[in-house]
Amino acid sequence: MAVLITSISTGKGTWTEVSKLIEIEKWSKVILIGNSFAKDNFRMNQNSEFVEIDPNKLIKEIKNTIIEKLKGKIEDPEVVLNIVSGTGKEHMATISALLSLGLGIRFVNVSPEGIEEL
Repeated sequence: MAVLITSISTGKGTWTEVSKLIEIEKWSKVILIGNSFAKDNFRMNQNSEFVEIDPNKLIKEIKNTIIEKLKGKIEDPEVVLNIVSGTGKEHMATISALLSLGLGIRFVNVSPEGIEEL
C-alpha cells in the first residue's frame, strides 16, 4: 500500500475524481492538500490527513507550509500523487515540497478501468 497525496481545491468536478481515487484503492495513508474551504467541505475518511494551505501566499511559502506539515510523516521513499484538482501554483508548491523532502513521485489518475499510472 502506498501513500496517496492529492490536491483538493478548485476545478469543476475534480472533487468527484479525488473521492473515487481515494475509494478505489487501499492506501496506507491519504494526505489531502487544499484551502480552508476544502478542509471544511470535503468529506475525509479516517485514514486521511489534511494539510491546509493559503493559496494567496507565494509559492515558496506554500511549499514551506507543506514541508513543515509533512516532514517526518511519510516513511515510504515514494508517494502516489494526483493533482487533477487545484491550481498550477498549488501544484508547483506541492511537487517542489515532495521533492525537497527527498520523495519519489508516481502520478496517478482515475480511468474507466480504475487507477491509471501516468
